[in-house]
Amino acid sequence: MKHIIILGDGMADHAVKKLGGKTLLQYADTPYMDMLAKKGRCGRLITIPDGYSPGSEVANTAILGYDLDKVYEGRGPLEAASIGYEMQPEDMAIRCNIITLSDNKIKNHHGGHLTTSDGDQLIQALNEQLGDDRVRFITGIQYRHLLVIKGGNKHIVCSPPHDHPDQPWQPLLVRGEEGGEEPGRMTPQETADLLNELIIKSQAILANHPINKKRLEDGLDQANSIWPWSPGYRPSMQTIQEMFPEVKSGSVISAVDLIRGIGHYAGLKTIIVDGATGLYDTNYEGKVKAAIEALKTDDFVFLHVEASDEAGHDGNLLLKLRTIENLDKRVVEPIYNEVKTWSEPVAIAVLPDHPTPVEIRTHVNEPVPFVIYYPGIEADNVHEYDEVSCVGGGYGLLKLQEFMQVFMNKE
Repeated sequence: MKHIIILGDGMADHAVKKLGGKTLLQYADTPYMDMLAKKGRCGRLITIPDGYSPGSEVANTAILGYDLDKVYEGRGPLEAASIGYEMQPEDMAIRCNIITLSDNKIKNHHGGHLTTSDGDQLIQALNEQLGDDRVRFITGIQYRHLLVIKGGNKHIVCSPPHDHPDQPWQPLLVRGEEGGEEPGRMTPQETADLLNELIIKSQAILANHPINKKRLEDGLDQANSIWPWSPGYRPSMQTIQEMFPEVKSGSVISAVDLIRGIGHYAGLKTIIVDGATGLYDTNYEGKVKAAIEALKTDDFVFLHVEASDEAGHDGNLLLKLRTIENLDKRVVEPIYNEVKTWSEPVAIAVLPDHPTPVEIRTHVNEPVPFVIYYPGIEADNVHEYDEVSCVGGGYGLLKLQEFMQVFMNKE
C-alpha cells in the first residue's frame, strides 16, 4: 500500500461569529474531505509537544513521526538543507524573515509578500554590506531567508514575527539565555547582541534600496527590516525509510523551504513545482500532477499546501475560506479520483499542522482534526471533516508520533 499525506498548513480555526458560530472547515464547501470522513476514520492530533511553540517546523516534524526532543534544531537548519547550504559543525543557522515595520510596530511578517526575485536582491545587498567571515545571508524563497553565524550560540530567545502583528518591535529583540555557554562558541548574549546589531543596520540598508523606493512609489508595504528567529545547529534524524522499512522511496512537495528541509533530513526527494508560491495563487494543479506522478514510483508522498496559513496570518476570512475550498476541489478531489482507480491501494490522510485562526492571526497550540482513508478501512460515525466532528472520530485523540504510527501501520 502506498501513502500520501495532504497537509493544509494552518487550516484549522476557531468558531467565527460572522459564520454563524461555525469554524471555517464547518462553513466551507468541502465535499471531498467530508466524503473521506464518511468513508474513513477521523480523530484529533496533538502536534506540539509540551514546552515547544506551535510552529510549523515543530508540528510537521512531529506529524512525520519524529521525537522533537531528539531531533529538533529550529527552522534555520531545516531551511539551510532545503536551499542546498551544507551546514558545518560550527554553524548556527537561523531563519531570517524580511518584514514590514511601521510606526515602530511589526506590520507584517512577510514584507508585503515579497517575490523571490525582490527578496534575493535585498538579501544580496545585505550580505554585501553586512556579511563577513562570521556572518552570511543566504537567499531562500519570497520573504523567508537564511542567516548563518559561524560560532553562533543557539541558546537565545527570539520572537517569531508572525506571532506579534501590530506589536512594538523593540521589546521583541533577541535576548541571550542564562547558562547556555558552549565551548568554542560565542556566548548567548554575544550572539543576541550581534543579531540585534544586524537588525538595526539592516533597516537603513533596506530603506535606501531601489526595490523599496519603487514599492513606496507603488503604495506597497516596505520590506524594511530583517527579523531572525528559530536558530539551531545541524540536526541528526533517521530517515522515513529507516523508521518505516516498507517505504523504499518517498517525496516531499512544498513551496516552503522549511518543509523541504524536513523532507531532506527525512530522506525524501524534493519535487519543485513551477508556480508553487506558498500563497492562495499557488499552482494547485501542478502540485497534484507532481504528487500523482510521484506516487506511481514512490511509496510515500508528503504534499504540503501553505495557502491557508498565510491567509490566517493576514486575518483574511474570505481568503482563508477560499484556500480551504481550493484544497478540497483542486487537491483532494483529483488525487482521490485518480488513485481510486489504481490496482495498488493508496492510503490518504488529510490534516493541518496547527490552527492559524483568522481572528488571532497567529498559530495556536490546539489539537487538529485528521482523516485517514484507504480501501477496506473500517469507517467510524463521523460524516463531516472539521474540528468539531472529528472529536467523535474512531481514532480519538492521538499525540505527536502516534499519527504516523497509525497511518503507516494501520493500527
